[in-house]
Amino acid sequence: RFPTPDARFPFPCSLFPVPLTLMPDNSTAISSAVQRLYDTYPFPPEPLLDNPPPGYNWRWNWLAAYNFCTGQKPARQDVRILDAGCGTGVGTEYLVHLNPQAQVTGIDLSAEALAVARERCRRSGANRVEFHHLSLYDAAQLPGEFELINSVGVLHHLPDPIRGIQSLAAKLAPGGLMHIFVYAELGRWEIQLMQKAIALLQGSQQGDYRDGVKVGRQIFAALPENNRLVKREKERWSLENHRDECFADMYVHPQEIDYNIETLFQLIDASGLEFVGFSNPQIWQIGRLLGKNPELIERTKGLSDRELYRLIEILDPDNITHYEFFLARPPLSKADWSGDETLLAAIPHRHPCMEGWPSLCLFNYDYQIVNLSADELEFLQRCDSNSSAESPKTVAEILVEMKLDLWTVRSLLKQQLILLSS
Repeated sequence: RFPTPDARFPFPCSLFPVPLTLMPDNSTAISSAVQRLYDTYPFPPEPLLDNPPPGYNWRWNWLAAYNFCTGQKPARQDVRILDAGCGTGVGTEYLVHLNPQAQVTGIDLSAEALAVARERCRRSGANRVEFHHLSLYDAAQLPGEFELINSVGVLHHLPDPIRGIQSLAAKLAPGGLMHIFVYAELGRWEIQLMQKAIALLQGSQQGDYRDGVKVGRQIFAALPENNRLVKREKERWSLENHRDECFADMYVHPQEIDYNIETLFQLIDASGLEFVGFSNPQIWQIGRLLGKNPELIERTKGLSDRELYRLIEILDPDNITHYEFFLARPPLSKADWSGDETLLAAIPHRHPCMEGWPSLCLFNYDYQIVNLSADELEFLQRCDSNSSAESPKTVAEILVEMKLDLWTVRSLLKQQLILLSS
């Protein structure tokens, strides 16, 4: 499913399961069925605007994403970005507007969705983009390599996701990043049941997606209000699913593979890339689940990272509906600002994703409210000036001019309110 650009409503619409055993032999038929779905219901169905889209998703901002993965500002902003499985161009449009020096490419299997994407970007002035009618499998046909590859809500709809991720990995430049979003099986249990119910009632009409939407809506209307499937739909998905495009994407999709931590890392390992980390790391903190029992927390220290992730999804299945994560092609240089001298010599920049700037109260990169002191605001304003200054000032040079201690600078860095460069 495709994440909304506004992190306050992080993850809308979803899709339909086909057994893994169908992957190799039925690949062409499944791909054709997926293409027909998105030609019938181009997705995502967000409206077209005559100006840049509102807000941001920091994962689509090269500076923010690179900083998250490496702890530092990238040396270049004139990068090449691939939106792999761009659909109607919602994410593509953001990638263009959030990265003013980048050249963006979008590919998708659906000609109808691509037509909407082209019109979307034309209307909003996103003119540094080109689109190609291509499957992820055929990414090798694109020239050159990409510093950032975005593939959100796509791999789990391929008959062969491993082939898909390997195709994309081959186009990732050394030191480049790939952001992936795929479904998790535990948090989508009710969706899987509804998908199967619709398929049973459709019978020979499976593949008629408009009929599938009709049948699905009739089922929800007929079931008792206290039915588990109805309650899950109302509390989690109904805000988006009033649109037929979203309902079809979630409940009548002809191909969906849902993962658990073990199968997810089989996919990641097959890519040949380095796992950098989940891009929603707060979900993967065991303390939020077991923190009130120190003995249990101590026991978790003997687990590997993957075992710990598995424990978290088992204990909190309702919240693990998807996995979003970054991969990288080595070498990926990571910064270490732990030393005071190193930090003082660094050049600070204001984080590019803030809502309400400049203000003492604003939304940060993840749309969480931040309250700043007057001194913190002044420091961030000086960092902001560094972005356009011919001779940007170091942390030490800024601290000489104002009353602020190094501990506060580290706090701003930890909150990702500033980026650092050497």
